[in-house]
Amino acid sequence: MSSDMPGFPHPLYDKYVLQPFYADAKARLYAPMMAANRAHVVMLARCDIITRDNARALLTALRQVEAEGLAGLTLSGGEEDLFFAIENKLIESAGAAYGGNLQLARSRNDLGYALTRLALRPLLLAVMEDLLRLRQSLLRFARKHLKTLMPGYTHTQPAQPTTMAHYIAGLLASLQRDAARLRFACATNNQSPLGAAALTGTAFPIDRHLSARLLGFDEIQLSTYDSISASDNLTGVAGALSTLGVNLSRFTRDMLFWATQESGAIRIHDSFIQISSIMPQKRNPVVLEHLSARISRLLAQAQGIVLQCHNIPFGDTQDIEDEIFPPLFGSLETAREIIQLYAAVIDTLEVNAARLRGRAALGFTTVTELADTLTRDCGLPFRQAHSVVSALVRFAQDEELAPAELTGGMLRRVAFDELGLRIKLSEAAFQRALDPQAFVDARTLPGGAAPEATAAVLSVQGASLEEDWNWLEAMREALSAAEQELNAAVADLLD
Repeated sequence: MSSDMPGFPHPLYDKYVLQPFYADAKARLYAPMMAANRAHVVMLARCDIITRDNARALLTALRQVEAEGLAGLTLSGGEEDLFFAIENKLIESAGAAYGGNLQLARSRNDLGYALTRLALRPLLLAVMEDLLRLRQSLLRFARKHLKTLMPGYTHTQPAQPTTMAHYIAGLLASLQRDAARLRFACATNNQSPLGAAALTGTAFPIDRHLSARLLGFDEIQLSTYDSISASDNLTGVAGALSTLGVNLSRFTRDMLFWATQESGAIRIHDSFIQISSIMPQKRNPVVLEHLSARISRLLAQAQGIVLQCHNIPFGDTQDIEDEIFPPLFGSLETAREIIQLYAAVIDTLEVNAARLRGRAALGFTTVTELADTLTRDCGLPFRQAHSVVSALVRFAQDEELAPAELTGGMLRRVAFDELGLRIKLSEAAFQRALDPQAFVDARTLPGGAAPEATAAVLSVQGASLEEDWNWLEAMREALSAAEQELNAAVADLLD
């Protein structure tokens, strides 16, 4: 090595690695680290690993560090991260005999993983709350539009009449599963790695369950190897947010079409519209365009988490975790922005019900029911009925007839001319089969498009939403109780 080569840290390593991560750590990990330090001191004292005097000195020093705040914590020569900056402050305040015992029976490995999990927890719960509020908005919106007829699409073509509520109930079903995935991500994340130390645990008689309880973890990660090797709490977040992003992206695509002048199905509130600099008539639905682009950002951030996790050994990843922080925390913050914007759009959205009703039967969307009617009322095998109706549609298109202009006589003539069939179907039955309202009202099976069937689905989804709210409240109450228990334990040692 050259004699003039700098010692650790190299200026570029300090600039591009240590300083950025130190800034992230101060923003993300400081409060979790102080809580984890207090819990560790309490646990060490209760397990008689350190004396009460030692515990009091450490807790007093921690209070002093907190009183000085982040401004008093800067990296100095030879320090790698926030952990060492705080430890040096504690030793300086409590003295080497007491201050140096904070790291008994733990490592930066298990501590670091615990801090990431603690830092993720409030953000995960905040995303969950935002998602529940969006589901509330969509549920209210759907209940207002149980009878709002509209064309349903498959392969981007008009397929069958449905209702706006039926469409939204489908979206709500996917968002309900997104909430379940977030709950699973929360459960996976809320497990304590503390006590694993570097890898194999420790020979000190610590109480892993006590440390976990004081910090609000649901349980410990039983395997100490898993405790410092697991990355599925990170990829679980990425997976949940990826699926949520895809679900909302598909909805955005439909809304962009609905907002076009050609469709005219919806009107985005003026507060989300921008005008053209040259064309006075323009109402640009920019909020949807930004949502679409921001979902792309969310998916990129989530994929970045997975890519960074997939290529590391099954062992300690603490030294590269800082590289994961920007996409990890960024993805959760981006998700919150997207979900909150969606809720605001839905809460102010206007639907052109008359326009949608007028388009519900265009494109011959009701003829599935006509084929079904020929099977039910005339005894035709469905495939033969399908052929008859297909011939009728071709006839109408050749003659440039709209669905409302068709008659039962035309059906009988086409059936005989094209297929040699004599069909007896009343004009009333024929017209009822082509009526979009009758089409929808007949779909009364569970989950069907009929208003009462969709209302039943929305009722179930409302109950699921309430259960998710109860879960979120219980989680926050449990965390509050854990914080109170930790504060009481600290106060007892300082008394």
